[in-house]
Amino acid sequence: MSEHPPATFDDFLRGVWRENPVVVQMLGLCPALAVTNSVANGLAMSMATTFVLLGSNLLVASLKRVIPHEVRITSYVLIIATFVTIADLLLEATVPSVHKQLGPFVALIVVNCMILGRAEAFASRNTVSRSLLDALGTAAGFTVVLVLLSAVRELLGAGSLLGVDILGPQFEPWVIMVLPPGGFLTLGIGMLLIGWQAERQQRRTAAARAMEAA
Repeated sequence: MSEHPPATFDDFLRGVWRENPVVVQMLGLCPALAVTNSVANGLAMSMATTFVLLGSNLLVASLKRVIPHEVRITSYVLIIATFVTIADLLLEATVPSVHKQLGPFVALIVVNCMILGRAEAFASRNTVSRSLLDALGTAAGFTVVLVLLSAVRELLGAGSLLGVDILGPQFEPWVIMVLPPGGFLTLGIGMLLIGWQAERQQRRTAAARAMEAA
């Protein structure tokens, strides 16, 4: 009998919503706030992070039995740094303009607690298949938040999406939305709405249970 439970779709869904790295676990906030002033930047950062998450989870899950426990964190950081370097070089070679806008934030993926946390808390204790699903779910949750933040900030800050004018020449851009405070404001409002919806759902569930008990 296997010592690990089989991979299930829940391994993927968990990172998308229930344990979303940004709005639930509050991880990866640096890129979420710094590079989401345009959809192109948000997508590029999401793709790079997805690549690093998949690669690091795959290697950690494959090598967990041969990595000494005493040096596991150092080994995980080395693995993550290797994939970050590859992602950085690929972005620079394929989309140099976006790579220039992202600046040092691609390299800072190395110290993203979201990636190291998934390697230590999940990949090092589970099978390769479960670790890949976990990485895909976490990356999907991260991507959804970054793209939504980027879309709101670019639309209100420049009146466009992916460089295409949406709101027309009569629209007066909200300059604050493409500046760092715009990231804090957009994320804060988003988390406020999520918390309000969660509290509303809890009240509905409690009311339904009370009616059933009565």
